[in-house]
Amino acid sequence: MISSRNARTVANLAAASALAVLLAACGSMSLPSLSSNPAPEAEPGVAPEMPATIRADEIVGRWGLASFQNPNDRARTEAAARGQCKQPYVIGAGTSGGVVMHLADQATPQELRLKGSPGGKNYIGPPGPAGGEQDREIISFDGRVLITRFIDKDAAVRYGNMVYVRCAPRA
Repeated sequence: MISSRNARTVANLAAASALAVLLAACGSMSLPSLSSNPAPEAEPGVAPEMPATIRADEIVGRWGLASFQNPNDRARTEAAARGQCKQPYVIGAGTSGGVVMHLADQATPQELRLKGSPGGKNYIGPPGPAGGEQDREIISFDGRVLITRFIDKDAAVRYGNMVYVRCAPRA
């Protein structure tokens, strides 16, 4: 005769085993959906980069560099940047069609991409979607003066609006 203590243990083990078998069977079966909603579509992959309206070769060269926080200081800052052509900031041509520049807080320049956006804005940054945290937005560019601002709020506060004034060709 089985004692009530052992019977209870055997019953618990049997119930646990039956539950495990049922759960395993549920995982291997595919039941039809009872809802009228269609299955959610898979998320699309990352969209390909849009080309910028500014070409990389348009900004390759020697530039005087300065920055401003207050928009009223723009004219003075452009003059200060022009004065920096004695020690120009060089934007080089990248090996894969980009430009070689510094990212915020990086000592070594690297190849960055010029990227467009559906809203018509242009960005300079590492590969990836336009307007990423490491990108800088091109605020204006007329062929002679390039003004950019970092997207990252902290970098934007520290560096302000970067003004690049094209230096005259070497004589």
